[in-house]
Amino acid sequence: MTTSLKNNFMPSSLISNLQQVLALKSDATEKHASEPNKVSCNSSSSSCCSLLPSEDKQCPKPVVLVTNGEGIDSPGLTFLVQALLDSHLDVYVCAPKSDRSVAGHSVTVGETISVSSAQINGATAFEVSGTPADCISLALSGALFSNFSRPTLVVSGINRGSSSGINLFYSGAVAGAREALLCGVPSLCISMNWKKDVSCESDMKDAAAVCSPLIYATVKGIQDGVFPNSCLLNIEIPWCPSTNKGFKVTKQSQWRSSLSWKAVPTKTHPPPANFMSSQQSLGIQLAQLGREASIAGAARRLNSQHKNVEIESVGVARKMSSQKTIKFFRLEFLEEQQENADEDLDIRALEDGFVTITPICLSPTVQSEIQTSVSNWIAGAVLRKNQLAL
Repeated sequence: MTTSLKNNFMPSSLISNLQQVLALKSDATEKHASEPNKVSCNSSSSSCCSLLPSEDKQCPKPVVLVTNGEGIDSPGLTFLVQALLDSHLDVYVCAPKSDRSVAGHSVTVGETISVSSAQINGATAFEVSGTPADCISLALSGALFSNFSRPTLVVSGINRGSSSGINLFYSGAVAGAREALLCGVPSLCISMNWKKDVSCESDMKDAAAVCSPLIYATVKGIQDGVFPNSCLLNIEIPWCPSTNKGFKVTKQSQWRSSLSWKAVPTKTHPPPANFMSSQQSLGIQLAQLGREASIAGAARRLNSQHKNVEIESVGVARKMSSQKTIKFFRLEFLEEQQENADEDLDIRALEDGFVTITPICLSPTVQSEIQTSVSNWIAGAVLRKNQLAL
């Protein structure tokens, strides 16, 4: 696994953040392994204290809130939570009960959603019958979690499939991270460029290992006040995470998956009534017939001259209902290769094997400024690690 830095519109003035964190983490892990009963918190920076392996109650762990788009049972979420716990972070999970990966930034208004407790590798977790945006909005409202008032960081992932380019507007995972940003909390969205019939579940575990140092450094950067706080970072991991070419700050492209609508035969998707048991269906039909017979009888008693009219009107209503046409369609996303794209665009760099980091702003007017700010941060973050490896 490589973590080299690709030179792409990076300024010469670099800051060292990720390298410093990685060095501290490496040293602390080795020391902790050799002296398991010894606790050390002697860092020159007070914020480093909470990021080192320690049982010291005076060093509270940073809180990381996790959601995703594919649902609470997805392997990507499980691997991510375990990686965060291994990094000695205080992890809380609020994720959709079912797959809402293409829910976009939809929220549930005027309807009641259910929340159930869950357990993911020991982390406090809840599954929500809503969208990723619902999950983050609820989690940050103070109505669900009483353990914290505001997390240090929100992470959405690890999601299967790319959210590069225009696809991010469909992505429920990106919406979860965007909702955090709207609430004033720094956020990351992490996805893996899953390849059908090629990628496997173990690749998600490798993806968690690849992004773990970046998450770790983000927390450190937030605590030090150097992390860009006016954007979310959309992190895309190549389909083979263990052979990635390194981190690369990119720009959002105009690439999108092709939308393919296909008609579904009625036989393979029967009307809702057919999903009922035979007893339920028969009961409903009898009730309907009884109601119609009562209406017709009342009409005959009220005015015999209108008998035929009333009975006929009931019959016409049934006929119109039976002639109602119902069609079924299914939408699928089709993968498309991006050709002749600029090498600094997210989808091109991702397909070339880089871990792409794309700043997403709420206001397009500050995109250029944010791009430079993130470039400074990540460039310096990786450079020192490379120097340490020499």
